Amino acid sequence: MGSEGDDFRVIAGRYRLLARIGRGGMGVVWRASDEVLGRLVAVKELAPDDSLTDDDARRRRERTFREARAVAQLRHPHIIVVHDVVEQDERPYIVMELIDGGSLADRIATSGPVAAAEAARIGIDLLSALRTAHAAGVLHRDIKPANVLVESGTDRVVLTDFGIAQVAGATTLTETGSFVGSPEYTAPERMSGVRTGPESDLWSVGALLCTVLSGESPFRRDSLGGILHAVVAADIRPPAQAEPLLPVVLGLLERDPDRRLDAAEAERMLRTFLETGRTPAAPGSSTPRPVRTHRTGDSRSRTPAIPYTPTEHDVPRGSLTPPAPTAEQPPATRQSARGALVAALLVAAVAGAGVSAAALLLKQGGDGGGGTPSGTASSPATPTSNSPSTGAPKSPTPTASSAPAASTTRTAPSGYRTARDPAGFSLAVPQDFTRERQGERVFYLSPEQTFRLGIKVAPPETGGPAAVMSRAAADGPSTNPGYHDGRITETTHAGHPAALWEFSWNGFSAAEGPRHTYDLCWEESGRMYDVWVSAPVGKVKEAREYFDVAVDTFSVTAS
Repeated sequence: MGSEGDDFRVIAGRYRLLARIGRGGMGVVWRASDEVLGRLVAVKELAPDDSLTDDDARRRRERTFREARAVAQLRHPHIIVVHDVVEQDERPYIVMELIDGGSLADRIATSGPVAAAEAARIGIDLLSALRTAHAAGVLHRDIKPANVLVESGTDRVVLTDFGIAQVAGATTLTETGSFVGSPEYTAPERMSGVRTGPESDLWSVGALLCTVLSGESPFRRDSLGGILHAVVAADIRPPAQAEPLLPVVLGLLERDPDRRLDAAEAERMLRTFLETGRTPAAPGSSTPRPVRTHRTGDSRSRTPAIPYTPTEHDVPRGSLTPPAPTAEQPPATRQSARGALVAALLVAAVAGAGVSAAALLLKQGGDGGGGTPSGTASSPATPTSNSPSTGAPKSPTPTASSAPAASTTRTAPSGYRTARDPAGFSLAVPQDFTRERQGERVFYLSPEQTFRLGIKVAPPETGGPAAVMSRAAADGPSTNPGYHDGRITETTHAGHPAALWEFSWNGFSAAEGPRHTYDLCWEESGRMYDVWVSAPVGKVKEAREYFDVAVDTFSVTAS
């Protein structure tokens, strides 16, 4: 018996469409019967684009046939088999093997993330498939969980939907200016249009591994602009679940495609993990090792407190006086290449949604300052309490002078303003965030203090950022009620040693409720900087976006 969406058309006098089994941006997939060979197949019907001229539509059909035929030449157990490419009523259809099973996206949605060993197995199969495709000059260009099938009974991983694949030397499907691919899984160089090659598919595998391990892409945000910023500019922070495979994930998510881990080496490293339980470092790299904080009740001895030791990460509601408005950052003479790229991508994203680029630029104020939405953060506002060290701001290479040099600012995204703070730094904050000074700490607060963004500048401490964060985490249970799930990761920020501290806690009152904090600490130009964002646990995605933007647009200025 058929199901809703039954069609029963016969395509090319041979393939009878039985039931619709999937739909995507490129068209509809049908379960069909090959009436010549007596077997079930999958038929992809490519959706027409009414906006194209007759000549453009013809070129698109020709390109589709050329690319599909190239994929049909590929022979690999983890690449979908293309049986035929036919045309009916000037519309192309691709006939493929029918896989009995759902997509990897379906599996994650129904069963949740997978263990590291299973993620490694999936990664090995995909990398092996890509090596074969790339050797034949075929790029996939849209690797994501929805385009990976998992066969029922065998768990065979099958890479499918080469529908927007680009054959080397062929015209791309983006010639009309449309965005091709899934932004959360698209490499920065491909997104910007600078270049596209096999390395871009490998970035997508890195993002996919993070998703299968944690259930969510590390670049997921609440808006397209936020996704573009996360991919192109924000610090990349893989989920905690990726730690067993971290050298592979970081190697694949290297923004410079020339330094990105290649498929053969990534596959070798994942196989080593399956055999030994340990992932070797990528060739020529030294991957920072994550450091987990100890939980409440740990017998670890604590280092004596020193003036800069971070403590609580939030300000109780009602403890702040009405904040004074922040001075705006004057226009900069130039902006960083990455900032310019982010601005261009945001313009393209909004223009694609029907908003004029000119309107977006006017909204941004045209300045060269940098900033992003930010959340709340830091310890109770008492004169004697020490502020937590957090978020690692981005800044230029220090000069020989002992005083911090003014750095190039970064463009504030739409909806933000650049705040040039008297404390000697600038960053982008949401338009409705207001400033409040609390001793050594500076806060930018959303209405009702739902999100709290904190910044602290202080002299360096013994042991550097990692030691500072470890001391703060050791005091977490006493400074942040209900402190739990604390984790510290040693990293770098704009080339400077840094440490990221992430944790959850119960908030300062029952009315306020549980909160989550992101906190980055780093050293730069003879000073230690701390940036953090705190938000309700139900709003962590938005908080993460605020945090990423704040850190990425942070610049040291002449105070």
